[in-house]
Amino acid sequence: MAHDHSHHHHHEVTDKGLSLSIVLNIGITLAQIVGGFISGSLALISDALHNFSDVLSLVLSLIAHKLVKRKATPISTFGYKRAELIVAFVNAATLIIVALFLIYEAVERFSKPVIIGSGLVIWLSLLGIVFNGYSAFLIKKDAEHNINMRSAYLHLFTDMIASVAVLVGGILMKYFGWFWVDSLITFGIAVYLIIMGFGLLKSSTKMLMLFTPENLNINEIVEKIHSVTGNNKLYHIHLWHLNDNELHFEAHLDCKDDISISQFNILVNEIEEILRHDFQINHCTIQPEFDKKCVKDFIVQE
Repeated sequence: MAHDHSHHHHHEVTDKGLSLSIVLNIGITLAQIVGGFISGSLALISDALHNFSDVLSLVLSLIAHKLVKRKATPISTFGYKRAELIVAFVNAATLIIVALFLIYEAVERFSKPVIIGSGLVIWLSLLGIVFNGYSAFLIKKDAEHNINMRSAYLHLFTDMIASVAVLVGGILMKYFGWFWVDSLITFGIAVYLIIMGFGLLKSSTKMLMLFTPENLNINEIVEKIHSVTGNNKLYHIHLWHLNDNELHFEAHLDCKDDISISQFNILVNEIEEILRHDFQINHCTIQPEFDKKCVKDFIVQE
């Protein structure tokens, strides 16, 4: 069996921005919880709840980021490289769970609007905009290269948007006395969280289920490889994400002649070159076979 373990250079994700974001979010959460109860604002409490879920999510993201750096062992042969996928899934799920709770609370409050201390709502929402905006900025670059950081960024960015909505609501309550706006904005924040969280939940689930990456086509890959392998055909193919940065490909190669290992190595080198340069697949395992009687489909149902 031949293996290729080449890895592309990729953006180095650090945990400095994440650590600072955790500290900032703890501060916002405490301020908004106290302010929400004093002012009576459900929107502010909902924003604080989302901020609290942010803190938990950011802590999980930080733990996963540190776990990923651990070396592989005989017990964990892949190391902890899938830890970030698990955290991304959990973070996306918590976004949706919090959103469903907020919808329930908003509907309850809408039928019984209460007078709200709008001045406190305005100042605390401004604090949320500044802190969350800065936190999101700190990890934005990392989020472009890592699904775990993307889940953390999504929490921070949606919270900044939520704080903007709360600010608008505070202004409308202060100058127009529209206290029902508090429930309406809470509902809007919740719907936005569900929309944003669903995309991340879907992509992290697909990676955890070892689905073929959406941007790659098995048939196209096989056609390209068969252009160099001649009569020797691939079958029983698997293609999956180990994590955001590593794509794994494995297949059997049905050799029409009883070739030597050195001849097989030449074929494998050509296959690896295609996978690496045309499809950015950086880990490849090819199993050679000769005159084996079995199903030779690309995807074999086991």
